[in-house]
Amino acid sequence: MRVLIVEDQVILADDIADGLRDQGMAADVAYDGASGLEKALLNRYDVVVLDRDLPKIHGDAICAALAGVSSEARILMLTASGTVGDRVEGLNLGADDYLVKPFAFAELVARLRALGRRSPATPPVVVKDDLVFDRARRRVSRGGRPVSLNRKEMGVLEVLLAADGSVVSAEELLERVWDENADPFTHTVTVTLARLRRKLGEPDLIETVVGSGYRLP
Repeated sequence: MRVLIVEDQVILADDIADGLRDQGMAADVAYDGASGLEKALLNRYDVVVLDRDLPKIHGDAICAALAGVSSEARILMLTASGTVGDRVEGLNLGADDYLVKPFAFAELVARLRALGRRSPATPPVVVKDDLVFDRARRRVSRGGRPVSLNRKEMGVLEVLLAADGSVVSAEELLERVWDENADPFTHTVTVTLARLRRKLGEPDLIETVVGSGYRLP
C-alpha cells in the first residue's frame, strides 16, 4: 500500500510516515496543500491522509479536486475539529473517512488498511491456485503452509495479485511498493522478487515477461 501524508506540522507528518513505513507501507510526505495536490495528481496512491487546514491550498479544495478527477486514492481527512458539521462537510466533499486530532496511531493504521481493502478488485482474502493471501491479517500461505514474507515482499505480491494476470513493470512495482525516495536505478525490485520466488517455492508462480515486467498468470 502506498500512502501520501499531506500535513503541515512537519514533525507529525514525518512521525506518521516513519510509523507507516514500519508497518510495511510506502509513505510520501507533503507539507503544504500545493505540493500535496501536485503529488496526489502525479503519483498513484492507495490512500491520501489529508489534513484539512493546510497552507497554500486548503484541504477541502484538494479533496474536491481529487474527487473531481475521479482519483483512485481513498481520502482520510484529518482535522482538529470533531464537530458533526465538520465531519459531514468533509465527507460531502469526497472524503472516505474522517479522523480527529489527536488520534491513536494504531487507529490510523487500522483505518488506512480498511480503506485500502475497499476496492472491489482487491478483496480481503485473495486466492490464486494454492496461494492464499489474507490481506486483512497480512498472512500468506501456499498449499496450507505459512509463508513468512517481509514487508516489501508482501507488497510486491499484493500488487501482482491485484493485477489479476496483467503484466506489472518493475517501474510500477517500485512506485507502488516503495516511496518517492527509492532509487530507480537500483536492483531492489529484482532482488525482492528473487527472494519472494524462493520463499513461495516450486512451481514458480511468478512469470517474467521479458522487456515488460512480471505477472501471476
